[in-house]
Amino acid sequence: MTPRPQFRGADYQPAGKLKGKVALITGGDSGIGRSVAVLFAREGADVAIVFLPVEKRDAAETARVVEEAGQRCLLIPGDVTSRTFCDGAVSRTVKKFGQLDILVNNAAFQKHQETVDELTDAQWEKTFRTNIHAYFFMARAALRHIPRGGAIVNTGSVTGIEGSKELLDYSSTKGAIHTFTKSLAQNLVPRGIRVNCVAPGPVWTPLNVADKPASEAGKHGKDAPMKRPAQPDEIAPAFVFLASHADSSYITGQVLGILGGEITG
Repeated sequence: MTPRPQFRGADYQPAGKLKGKVALITGGDSGIGRSVAVLFAREGADVAIVFLPVEKRDAAETARVVEEAGQRCLLIPGDVTSRTFCDGAVSRTVKKFGQLDILVNNAAFQKHQETVDELTDAQWEKTFRTNIHAYFFMARAALRHIPRGGAIVNTGSVTGIEGSKELLDYSSTKGAIHTFTKSLAQNLVPRGIRVNCVAPGPVWTPLNVADKPASEAGKHGKDAPMKRPAQPDEIAPAFVFLASHADSSYITGQVLGILGGEITG
């Protein structure tokens, strides 16, 4: 992408909010997930990132930046649509670091279709298995290890609030993620584990423009009140906030919209 998405958090000031913690981040190779991994590391957490094998080069870059921050990074290639893989990813994380405190469900699949007729059964199935089934698989596996005081942070979307005419399947899964977040949060209150969701508007990531021609990609985010998309490192601090017990110990079951000035609800 030109210009490259900003993920390092040039203006971000860490404060040791996640010192001694271990986080597992799906889709941590690029976009929002990459920035979350980097800011978590800057806050003192070791991280494991899950990514598709074809994204190995991007994942390696993320690991390098995490390690530059003085933290360890475990790379776990694989497909989150597989329950067996999700179970294994959690097990590998715990085996490597000895604990798991934070799960960030972030991996996603998105493809625009202008009409319902163009939306195939195969795409519908892939979108749901990637965007919501995997969130459940990962959460269930992670909850065998996350202790009291731990957190799950899911990635939702403005499309899950407002819908999107060309993203029928994607927006449906994002709406499901929002409700999954609220329901799981209620379920886990007695266990002292918080569950929240970050719902971004337009963000300058490969996911959002990968299936658009350059002329359309350049217009991404122009409809937002701020007239531009967010950079990943403008979204990632919200994940730090919701993962940090010091910052958000009384917050659970919430969907935090980061929409560049757009007002919903």
